[in-house]
Amino acid sequence: MSTQDQLHRYLFENHAVRGELVTVSHTWQQILADHDYPAPVKTLLGDMLVATSLLTATLKFSGDITVQLQGDGPLKLAVINGNNQQEMRGVARLQGEIAADSSLHEMAGNGYLVITITPADGERYQGVVGLEGETIAACLENYFLQSEQLPTRLFIRTGEQDGQPAAAGLLLQVLPAQNSSSDGFEHLAQLAATIKGEELFSLPANEVLYRLFHQEQVTLYEPQAVSFHCHCSRDRCAGALMTLPDEEVNDMLQQDGQIDMHCDYCGSHYLFSPSDVAALRQSQQQTPDVLH
Repeated sequence: MSTQDQLHRYLFENHAVRGELVTVSHTWQQILADHDYPAPVKTLLGDMLVATSLLTATLKFSGDITVQLQGDGPLKLAVINGNNQQEMRGVARLQGEIAADSSLHEMAGNGYLVITITPADGERYQGVVGLEGETIAACLENYFLQSEQLPTRLFIRTGEQDGQPAAAGLLLQVLPAQNSSSDGFEHLAQLAATIKGEELFSLPANEVLYRLFHQEQVTLYEPQAVSFHCHCSRDRCAGALMTLPDEEVNDMLQQDGQIDMHCDYCGSHYLFSPSDVAALRQSQQQTPDVLH
């Protein structure tokens, strides 16, 4: 199995339908690497990772996307951040025990999905999706139907391949402003639903599409790499530290002798000693405030 995660776009020649196929196994493994999540939370993050990658590819924009699940159940938060370059990261936060057989609704309680799209240029957009389906895929299909009026089907598979976590998925969507026959779309969706996890995890994209749609004419485009990427840095942490009141920073230094800023996404630690903080403060005083 290739450790290179990839997103493939494809188009049906005889139907006004587009598709995407993504493998994110390696990226998912890196998201899970520094955490000891219960099995249902691991699976949920895999589902959300596949969905976010597929979702990002349907949008014509340069910028960031965040898919965030919030609730009042034992799972407080699950979030995947991505961008148009398919750089992904994710994390979950728990506030109670999660049983090994917990469903989405049992984990989230009264919950909802928030999709935030932040283009590099233009207005930030936020959509709220109710957890009306039993799965992340079903919830997002409802979202597309209600907000975009675009029939969309998501097929997400998570499991194991060669003893390692594996995740992949397919998307089918009616092209905007096209009079696609619903019969044609439903027929393609029925074919896509037969895909098995092990096929998606291990076979090349062209072979998967041939197995599913060998009677159709399908154009497969050049793939885009999907990767784990965390945007944290020492500079970002220093900037966040300098937004805190001096007394709070001093208390933290006094308590532990240094400040340890930990990134939940990738597990990195950024340590700041008293002399580091003093240098940051001096630098801040020397930097003119351009806002005034």
